[in-house]
Amino acid sequence: MPESKDTKAKVINQSGTLKMSDKMAATRQIRDISGRRMNRGNRRDRVRANDAPKEFDETTIHIYRVSRTVAGGRRMRFKALVAVGNHKNKIGIAVAKGNDVTSAVQKAATKAKKNMVTFSMDGETICHEVETKVTGANVLMKPAAPGTGIIAGGVVRSIIGLTGVKNLISKSLGSTNKVNIAYAVIEGLRQQTPRKEWTTTAIKAAEPKTEKIAPKQEKKAEKTAAPKAEKVTEKKPTTEPTAKKAPAKKVAAKATPKKTVAKKATAKKEK
Repeated sequence: MPESKDTKAKVINQSGTLKMSDKMAATRQIRDISGRRMNRGNRRDRVRANDAPKEFDETTIHIYRVSRTVAGGRRMRFKALVAVGNHKNKIGIAVAKGNDVTSAVQKAATKAKKNMVTFSMDGETICHEVETKVTGANVLMKPAAPGTGIIAGGVVRSIIGLTGVKNLISKSLGSTNKVNIAYAVIEGLRQQTPRKEWTTTAIKAAEPKTEKIAPKQEKKAEKTAAPKAEKVTEKKPTTEPTAKKAPAKKVAAKATPKKTVAKKATAKKEK
């Protein structure tokens, strides 16, 4: 039997099922009941658009289960502590509550993006040592040499991991409350000032270099360019002869013998 037009555009698989050729699939148009063309769009493009790199990355530090006592009993909710950063010099944290975990995390993330903090860095570490205290939490952070890594606890490590800091030494000295520690870390990063704005470096930069060399040059000039006349006048003796003082004679107390003392005493008695 001669093959029809419909069967020419199809390919038979080994299993015997009919399959549409690539050319036919490319030119095929899907139409609705009324005969209008249906445009589904390319779904792959939608997936690729969603996979675009995000400006901020977020991490959930901790999730608390909280409850509120009402007339009918206890109402359970969730509290989420979320940190948001751009892996450079922007960081933010927030706490939010919700009826479920996902809503609490989403609320905290949007709240953290509104409260972003920009801080200054010295290469891949912080500018200087800082110790911050928020209520009972006390956090100490120190800059570290390249290759040290992030030496920190759980909360500090999760927050610093969202920044561009790669070398840091920190220690939590106070309370273990994660919310307070997180806010203490943010306060410490906010207090970072670049090296150019330090008071010591500003004073050194304002002083010219010639002033440091000037005292040494003045001392050398005084030694080399001293007038000879002054040296001569210092060495010349005075013309007027000075009268030499006679050495003072030491008067030695003569020891009187015991016999003479006894005679004088007897003579006084006789009188």
